Amino acid sequence: MNIIIDTHIFLWLAADVKKIDKKHMQYIEDMGNRLYLSSISIAEIMIKKSIGHLEFDADILMLLDEMGIEVLAFDAGSALHLGSLPFYHRDPFDRMILSQAITGKYKVISVDRKFALYDCELL
Repeated sequence: MNIIIDTHIFLWLAADVKKIDKKHMQYIEDMGNRLYLSSISIAEIMIKKSIGHLEFDADILMLLDEMGIEVLAFDAGSALHLGSLPFYHRDPFDRMILSQAITGKYKVISVDRKFALYDCELL
């Protein structure tokens, strides 16, 4: 199964894995699943770090490689889909991740319950 992990899930994997629900960890640890972090999540982390809203000094790409998580590039199809996405969620980063999940038919690991309002499978 192809799964996008939300930004906070990646941050918890990197710093405080105990925050992740056991059910979610089962999906993450299942070697049959392909895990992705959206390039949008990387942008979100870098922006929040640069404005002082997040402390994160690790090399993201190296961490992802060590964790076996692939980077999912944000593509034009996902960008175009944003125009038809309902405004249940106002966070632009989350809206872009949701758009990727919907257009690419990815499942999502997130604790953000607003994701469930959209046409994607929230694990």
